[in-house]
Amino acid sequence: MMRDGYVARWRGREYEASPDGESMRLYQPGPGDDFEQVRPGRFVRVLPVAELEDVAYVRTTCTWKGEPFIVLAEHDTWLRVEYTGGRWPMAQSLGLEEFDFGVYQGWAPANEVTDLREHRI
Repeated sequence: MMRDGYVARWRGREYEASPDGESMRLYQPGPGDDFEQVRPGRFVRVLPVAELEDVAYVRTTCTWKGEPFIVLAEHDTWLRVEYTGGRWPMAQSLGLEEFDFGVYQGWAPANEVTDLREHRI
């Protein structure tokens, strides 16, 4: 599983998370521990940050065609990647879409990607 986002540890377990002021929203796929359903397969519990054991931002990086990328998502045998090399001509030669000014993204075949690493920030 490729991860790009906040995670929080609470009661010895790590959850997908998102900040909400002085609180953190924790998410899990099923009910339990006073989590409320927000949609099928998605349950949330909001806790004060002080009650959490750890909070971090997790980012997955990789290399594709010799260039550095962040992995944003995964679908079947493809990875949604964002170029971090900072060179517009290279982004263009790789056929990436300009997602925002200076931000280039595209889909890479997972079997062409190397150096997959998860970083905790």
